[in-house]
Amino acid sequence: MTQPSISATAPAARFDAIGLVVADMAASLAFYRGLGLDIPAGAGSLPHAEAVLPGGLRILWDTEETVRSFDPEWRPRPGGRTGLCFACDSPAGVDALYEALVGAGHRGHLKPWDAVWGQRYATLLDPDGCEVSLFADTPRAAR
Repeated sequence: MTQPSISATAPAARFDAIGLVVADMAASLAFYRGLGLDIPAGAGSLPHAEAVLPGGLRILWDTEETVRSFDPEWRPRPGGRTGLCFACDSPAGVDALYEALVGAGHRGHLKPWDAVWGQRYATLLDPDGCEVSLFADTPRAAR
């Protein structure tokens, strides 16, 4: 099967944001604040929130009700294919952040391990079941 071609005259697009639809805005923002994101105070009571990440990429949160207001047929789907990855300063940082978030009541998914690709890696689930990975290069990978 051939891929459709994109016209050379088509406008270019740049990756600008990651959007998440959440069941509980306050719970989701508390989780991502625990990962170090700078999210405006009071955003937990709003139907839409945003945070600008280093480099200008944005992460957006919308409540399920907000999405249904413009797409009445929208329903959450289990087992999404999108995950977010957060780099830590060190392998010990992966372990410490994982334990801190699990200790705060968030769901761990895979405890920290040394991945074959040369990183210390762990995964958690945010309040809506989205996979969030923590990672740091191991000394072997840094060589």
